[in-house]
Amino acid sequence: MSKVLELAQINLHGTATTSTEAIDEAGRILVATGAVTAEYPRYMHDRELLVSTYMGNFLAIPHGTNEGKDTVLASALSFVRYDNPIDWGGNPVRFVVGIAGKDGGHMDVLSSIALIFSDEEQVDRLLVAETPEEVLEILGDVNA
Repeated sequence: MSKVLELAQINLHGTATTSTEAIDEAGRILVATGAVTAEYPRYMHDRELLVSTYMGNFLAIPHGTNEGKDTVLASALSFVRYDNPIDWGGNPVRFVVGIAGKDGGHMDVLSSIALIFSDEEQVDRLLVAETPEEVLEILGDVNA
């Protein structure tokens, strides 16, 4: 199995200022990796309309709906950090982790991300990480 998160999928200085723009930004990275078709980000927006993907500890995890599963070609993540918090339905978000899961493979990845972000020390490390390599080291379990 290939890695779901590579250095090229990590952006430490996202430019979005709204949750809609942030979903687009995370989605573009997934499209660029070849893990999803260009239609996938639309399903990420559809999911957000159904239920907020805000998870707590400055994290949102946008992902597609079941209707969009045919647009997923391989499991992958995108990781975008924002210098200024984005208002995500009244919650401050500094990290947007886009997820595309092939054949249910996203559940293990979601669990790994949730565990990392439930640890405030790890969140603090991600807030000050200066390179994609540092982020990948902290999130390394997602590729296990």
